[in-house]
Amino acid sequence: MKEKDLGHLRKSYTKNELTAEDITNDPLQFFRTWFDEADHHPEIEEANAMMLATLGLDDFPKARVVLLKALTEQGFVFYTNYQSEKGLSIAHHGKVGLSFFWPALERQVIVKGVAERLEASTSDDYFKSRPKGSQLGAIVSEQSKVITDRSILEAKLVALEIEYQDKAVDRPSHWGGYVIIPKCIEFWQGRPNRLHDRIRCQWQGSFWSIERLAP
Repeated sequence: MKEKDLGHLRKSYTKNELTAEDITNDPLQFFRTWFDEADHHPEIEEANAMMLATLGLDDFPKARVVLLKALTEQGFVFYTNYQSEKGLSIAHHGKVGLSFFWPALERQVIVKGVAERLEASTSDDYFKSRPKGSQLGAIVSEQSKVITDRSILEAKLVALEIEYQDKAVDRPSHWGGYVIIPKCIEFWQGRPNRLHDRIRCQWQGSFWSIERLAP
């Protein structure tokens, strides 16, 4: 097969600029500003889609897309199966990476942080807010386990739909939330001639240090 030349695939970034003064020593609040702009942008369908990178039990890094479900004073919240590959990876090594990419705004945010489980009551409250189909799906799927056929999942779902037709679904103990407590947040704004704006914010225990990086 002939190798496809990808070297010509490029664009010029010209839409915005970014300075350290824009962040005003509160990168989480600044992230909210950027997120709100992405969330209201007509060309961005899932502004809360974020890449989560973990270090696996096999000592290989792995990245996958998950959904940001809350931004608290502590950090970035998402939910998953604690026994999934990502859940076991976090239990093994709690330092993780997050990244958001919003091409329509020519922006990227890169986060280094530590993952901690949410309180059970917080996970309970979020689980109750989910559609019933999603609640049952959390019970049906032994996430990341090998299965022989999709029909196994579908049969289990049908059985549960009957079982829970007239009653509420409790959150399974293997499912819940994490908060990623940020230690470093880097904001990237595309600029012309590949001279992009990169502002790195690092938590120093009682304040954020803010500095510009070469692109």
